[in-house]
Amino acid sequence: MDLTGTEERIAAFSSLADPTRRRLYLYTVSRPEGAGRDEAAEATGISRGLAAFHLDRLIADGLLVADYRRLTGRTGPGAGRPAKIYRRSDLELSFSVPRRNHELLARLFAQAMSSTPSFSPGASGTPLDALLDAARDLGIALGVEARRTAGARPGRQRLLEAAAAVLQENGFEPRAQGNACLVLGNCPFIPLAREYVELVCQANLALMEGLASGLRIKGVEAVLEPQPGRCCVTFQPAPRAAPASDAPVEH
Repeated sequence: MDLTGTEERIAAFSSLADPTRRRLYLYTVSRPEGAGRDEAAEATGISRGLAAFHLDRLIADGLLVADYRRLTGRTGPGAGRPAKIYRRSDLELSFSVPRRNHELLARLFAQAMSSTPSFSPGASGTPLDALLDAARDLGIALGVEARRTAGARPGRQRLLEAAAAVLQENGFEPRAQGNACLVLGNCPFIPLAREYVELVCQANLALMEGLASGLRIKGVEAVLEPQPGRCCVTFQPAPRAAPASDAPVEH
């Protein structure tokens, strides 16, 4: 079974719960040039075989990577076999329960700042306009991604499931509830959302409006509906347009 991004992060943290593995990891990442099995085993006081087992497990969990090189610096016949050298991977770990996604909010503000007159010559509009535009653009990109994963000619339910998967990976904890198509059970922007309620909620609404637009889902709209203990936006069935009247106009 394929793991979700959240499950992969939990698995990586769980890997470091083992004290021996944790010592090996901390020692290895403290060495800018990386560390071999013999060196890591000696530094942590364990056997070479046990060190190899835990180091390779750290690779499997995405925390370390390895390459091969000769530690003596010699080349050619008689130089010996290259050693397996372990070093830190590019994986960045952060985890909170419930999930927080300050990186997403920071990206919106950075994009907005780069397009306002104070930061970008020739740009127009207020900083708030730029923030909402940035949020809507990112939402459209998420919606397009979700629609692509929904497959060919998806119906509304399949589109909602694809949107829920994208929203889940970004920390919103979507679920069906009551008459709503999707309720977002978690606000990943706390604590900033508590300090700047109106600003963050407006940006979040623009983000979800963009997602619905990129998803190209009919009969569903993002609505600002703040409730305690959840995100301020829900996806609701869009109201049907009133039918045109055929009654004659009286003069």
